[in-house]
Amino acid sequence: MSDFANVIELKNVTKDYGDFKLDNVSFAVSEGSVCGFIGQNGAGKTTTINLILDVIKKDAGEISLFGKSVDTDSTSLREDIGVVFDEMGFHEFMTAKDINIMMKNIYKNWDSEEFFAYLKKFSLPAKQKCGTFSRGMRMKLQIAVALSHHAKLLVMDEPTSGLDPIVRNEMIGIFREFVLEEDHTILLSSHITGDLEKIADEVVFIDGGKIVLAGNKDEILEKHGILKCKKDDVEKISKPLVVSTEMSSFGAEIMVNDRQAAAKLYPEMVLEPAQLEQIMIYYVNAGKKL
Repeated sequence: MSDFANVIELKNVTKDYGDFKLDNVSFAVSEGSVCGFIGQNGAGKTTTINLILDVIKKDAGEISLFGKSVDTDSTSLREDIGVVFDEMGFHEFMTAKDINIMMKNIYKNWDSEEFFAYLKKFSLPAKQKCGTFSRGMRMKLQIAVALSHHAKLLVMDEPTSGLDPIVRNEMIGIFREFVLEEDHTILLSSHITGDLEKIADEVVFIDGGKIVLAGNKDEILEKHGILKCKKDDVEKISKPLVVSTEMSSFGAEIMVNDRQAAAKLYPEMVLEPAQLEQIMIYYVNAGKKL
């Protein structure tokens, strides 16, 4: 066990751009877990990730990685962090061989043998210019780089968006393999909630720059449900249970935040489990109504 409780910890972090504000954001990611960071585009996921990586500076609050503040230790911390963004960060004329030479000069722990082993595993050519790579190949190249300097934390911003389901599934397999080692941790930002349902242990949901939900994924799924009823029955539902309501010509669907309580109170109504995507949509809609 490490001597720090959480690999990532944010306390009351604020970043104000004027037209958008990351507002008092607090959450933690425990060692050895996969944390899914969800929210619609523009919710604040990328801003938060850039703050964690010390790419941009916060206005207020505290951010620590591996128990150390990013304000004072960001350079040394980078050795233990692998980063994968939705856009490839390498010049298109570079080959994987060129990238290997460059990375040797960036990371103390760079492992060329491991890098070429990953290239082979992912069927990536070492001498082909990466500008000719498909989107899936580009993502795999970034992951190969992220894993080849023995990173303990992978931070990924929309790594599976725009990929076909077969390649996405392959990526999830790679991420699962990475966290088999107990000191390996992943923060995975995505709006493809189906991928996160397969792999995430924890979920942090951000909307409009504020954290809406954070906790164990299975517990969040267990707690929420969709109550189906007639439009006339909507007013009968206990207000503290209601996240938001969707009306249709057939009736009403209500997202409830305590499925057990709803089942006891309304046994005559249909109550279905909720998926992460549905939970996200209903909370976003609740925010819009407010």
